[in-house]
Amino acid sequence: MMDPELKSRRQAVLKEHFDSEVDHDWEACLATFKDVPRYEIVATGQIHEGRDEVLAYHQAQRAAFPDQRHENVRMHFADDDTVICEFDLLGTNTGEFLGAAPTGRAFRLAVIAVFTFDGDRITNERVYLDGASMLRQIGHEELLPLAGVEEFAAAQLQ
Repeated sequence: MMDPELKSRRQAVLKEHFDSEVDHDWEACLATFKDVPRYEIVATGQIHEGRDEVLAYHQAQRAAFPDQRHENVRMHFADDDTVICEFDLLGTNTGEFLGAAPTGRAFRLAVIAVFTFDGDRITNERVYLDGASMLRQIGHEELLPLAGVEEFAAAQLQ
């Protein structure tokens, strides 16, 4: 059983992590990680490791979806070093995404993020989401051939 104090600190770190993403406060977001921040986006095979890569990922994502946010966050403490978060990810496509013009359409996706911890700091965030559903919802069906492949990941950072 996890120490209640450690559990509470991890909950606070995750709240700060989610809030800082919504607020575009990248310094606060990066501070929730222990050493080298790392994001894995499972649907596309993307791995963003290190300050510069994680920052570039967030900036590209928020350029396309500046109002991206989380709702209904539920935390499940899986074992000594893992917290699984379920949430709804929402946003509106008001900026260029994968080279395509903004549609002004919104999306809502069910997402699972698996956070690995060392002490009370995150070491990795692994995100599971349905990218094809997002493309359909924002009206970019022409990009579906890219969903879930390496080209999607490369195009997202251009």
